[in-house]
Amino acid sequence: MANEPAGSMPVSAMPADGDAMIALQNIYLKDCSYESPNGPRVDGNWNPQINLDLQTNSTALGPDVREVVLTVTVSAKLGDATIFLVEVKQAGLFVMRNLGEAELKRVVSTVCPGMLFPYARAAVSQLVSQGGFPQFLLPPVNFEALYAANQAQPAVTN
Repeated sequence: MANEPAGSMPVSAMPADGDAMIALQNIYLKDCSYESPNGPRVDGNWNPQINLDLQTNSTALGPDVREVVLTVTVSAKLGDATIFLVEVKQAGLFVMRNLGEAELKRVVSTVCPGMLFPYARAAVSQLVSQGGFPQFLLPPVNFEALYAANQAQPAVTN
């Protein structure tokens, strides 16, 4: 189809048997923001404290189609002063079939963000560089390990 990104398989051409299936249909930047209260003017040595926050949300758009959004928030501070704050919401449309509830949760928390992260990482890097700061690259993230650690934590009850 003409409107489909290169490398994606049209939904109609995907296998419809009982095997579990995940197919990426589209990747897009859903939202981004960049703040730098003082611009690239930094007093002293450039050694900011970096804070990284990752969140994943999923919305069903149809019986087999889900939008997964990876939100990456990066803040850089020197002392109490915020140097920059970047938030990128990288989204993707995924066709998912024949997944149980537990498997769907795992895929949305590990496989999908793993596919979206390189795009979010590039967007963060570009925004920071365009803000006049030195090149900034987020480290690789192991979403499987994060998911396993999250599952190992006991549920908090009130």
